Amino acid sequence: MGETWVRLYGELNDFVPLRLRQRPILRRWDVSPSVKDLIEGLGVPHPEVDLLLANGRSVGFDYAVEDGDRISVYPIFRRVDVSRISQVRPDPLPETRFVIDGHLGRLAGYLRMLGLDTAYRNDYDDATLAQVSHNEGRILLTRDQQLLMRSIVRHGYWVRATEPSEQLFEVAHRYGLIQVMRPFTRCLLCNVPLEPVSKHDVAHLLEPATRRHHDRFYRCPACQRIYWPGSHHKRMSALIDELCDRLAESEL
Repeated sequence: MGETWVRLYGELNDFVPLRLRQRPILRRWDVSPSVKDLIEGLGVPHPEVDLLLANGRSVGFDYAVEDGDRISVYPIFRRVDVSRISQVRPDPLPETRFVIDGHLGRLAGYLRMLGLDTAYRNDYDDATLAQVSHNEGRILLTRDQQLLMRSIVRHGYWVRATEPSEQLFEVAHRYGLIQVMRPFTRCLLCNVPLEPVSKHDVAHLLEPATRRHHDRFYRCPACQRIYWPGSHHKRMSALIDELCDRLAESEL
């Protein structure tokens, strides 16, 4: 039998009971596990980890744990670049795109509202979600820790908040979405970029009050849904303004 001490840092402590947080954790084993299996045995999904140290030396997820090892596990570094020493940080994605599990439908709508490419279907099973994330280079957002532990998932995040607007802030803060968002440019239903359309071309589809008070219209080329800056637009704009204010304050 071997023994290994594991120390989790920062937000990774969210995955363990209060009694184990912010302290070394003793793990005993009969057969030497990989460090990935060791930390996921504690409940920490590997996509949440940015740096692994074994006795002060950077290692990968396949490192075979040895008796007496002291393992340090770090979450995403936001202000320090550890890419040159980390052996577990995946290559950056060319663009910020998401795939979201079926329990986060409101969050999917909010991200599409910000103009972000967000794949969502409420009938995706876990295997499909993991495969879409892997094949299409999408960040997997979920409340299911076990889903993030699937080996093919490279980019993923366990959403801590349960209220949708808080989930949006959490994800926007983690991924710096204020730099890449383009609000109201994507269909909320289809996830397809909207196209401008003339009032004349859609007038027959509009209510009389909408025809009188609005002149700018957009259409989804997939589902043909029409968008215009009405009362729904004002409510969403207020939500976006509040989000931007909170993100600015969080950087102070």
